[in-house]
Amino acid sequence: MSTIRVEIVSAEEQIFSGEAEMVFAPAVMGEVGIAPRHTPLISPLKPGEVRLDMGGGKEEFFFISGGILEVQPHLVTVLSDSAIRAHDLDEAAALEAQKRAEAALSDQQSDLDVAKAKAELAAAAAQIQAIKKWRKK
Repeated sequence: MSTIRVEIVSAEEQIFSGEAEMVFAPAVMGEVGIAPRHTPLISPLKPGEVRLDMGGGKEEFFFISGGILEVQPHLVTVLSDSAIRAHDLDEAAALEAQKRAEAALSDQQSDLDVAKAKAELAAAAAQIQAIKKWRKK
């Protein structure tokens, strides 16, 4: 099967550079699947899991905090403020972040506080979900 070049980059560093048979990403409109020779696309991403099908039953998992997906026929680029390989995620820290965000939501001070707490809660929930999916594999 043919492959597509994948680059996953965070604000701090390049997380992944290599070939994959398929790329699955959490676009704002829903999960998208990108195959080699896909039509060009630019889409915002929400916090969640980027999954790479490496072929032969092998997969790679990454958590992103949101960002932008750019697709060219032979290249997929994921740009994110924060990107982490799934096996490097800290479940205890994600659960603690979720508790802090829930507490901030219950102690609403302003609309800005609510929006920030909702974003933090969504990111923490997406991290926990990515950890659970990664452990099942």
